[in-house]
Amino acid sequence: MSENQMDAIVGRATAQVNLLEDALAGLHNIKARATSKDDDVTAEVDGNGTLVGLWMNESVTKLDARTVASLVTETSQAAATLASEQRMQVLTRLQNSFENPEA
Repeated sequence: MSENQMDAIVGRATAQVNLLEDALAGLHNIKARATSKDDDVTAEVDGNGTLVGLWMNESVTKLDARTVASLVTETSQAAATLASEQRMQVLTRLQNSFENPEA
């Protein structure tokens, strides 16, 4: 194997490691927020769909517990869906970069 061939192999491997590191950073930085239709509840989740923030307007104190629970659940699910979409975009870009390394 020539020195040029070895350099090319190392270069491709380095580029792939960089792509993976970029994807991991992208996944780590995902945050998604959703707000209920009535603006009473806002939920924020990370790239794993874990709830990391929850805000409720004072107006929820006038609602019964089941309604509040439903609002929190629905809003958190909407945020998790948004985070999942962002996650898929990052992973699709990574997959495409491996399939088309020159792109």
